[in-house]
Amino acid sequence: MKPFRTLHSLVAPLDRVNVDTDQIIPKQFLKRIERTGYGEFLFFDWRYRRDEQTGTQAPNPDFELNFPRYQGAEILVTNKNFGCGSSREHAAWALSDYGFRCVISPSFADIFYSNAAKNGILLVTLPQEQVELLLERAAMHPGYSLTVSLETNEVADDHGFHASFTIDPFRRDCLLNGLDDIGLSLRHSEHMDKFEQHHHPRHWFHPRAHGAHGAHPASVAHKEAQ
Repeated sequence: MKPFRTLHSLVAPLDRVNVDTDQIIPKQFLKRIERTGYGEFLFFDWRYRRDEQTGTQAPNPDFELNFPRYQGAEILVTNKNFGCGSSREHAAWALSDYGFRCVISPSFADIFYSNAAKNGILLVTLPQEQVELLLERAAMHPGYSLTVSLETNEVADDHGFHASFTIDPFRRDCLLNGLDDIGLSLRHSEHMDKFEQHHHPRHWFHPRAHGAHGAHPASVAHKEAQ
């Protein structure tokens, strides 16, 4: 997982409340067995619409993420309760695969918040009025960008905006060091190697040297009782 320290990027606004995980990545795209390849389906029902003449899906020119000015944005600013709905981790995979590394909102669904952090996405919670200001500036100023620093827990732009945010220390440490669940486990690789070296001889299923014919003492005692 790529470490998150400081990100300076274009901002894409999505001024919608209660964006659920089925809107982030619709259920028909959950059949893939890899974590990659979901970006093209992000917000699929909003990004595309059916062309009645050809019967195919075509980009929806009215959807914000399809505006040329927002192409390449790595910061998404959206409204409250982002990521609600089902617990599918695919929502975080789709956002990451599309290119978003940070999402700013007044509030996030709990399970989505956990899934995003495990996939290297920083979720920044700011007060409603500050998010409204960022949404307005992103819509009004072409090329509007933000600097998000996880090292200082701050968000700033070139127009005088500056805000601090809080984050759980454990999640912050994982993001700063690029540690997902596997990375956290590998921190203890030396101890795991030692355990594996000594585990097999002590495994309960391994034949024992004591007891009749190497049998476990409990089974011997049971036979003697009979």
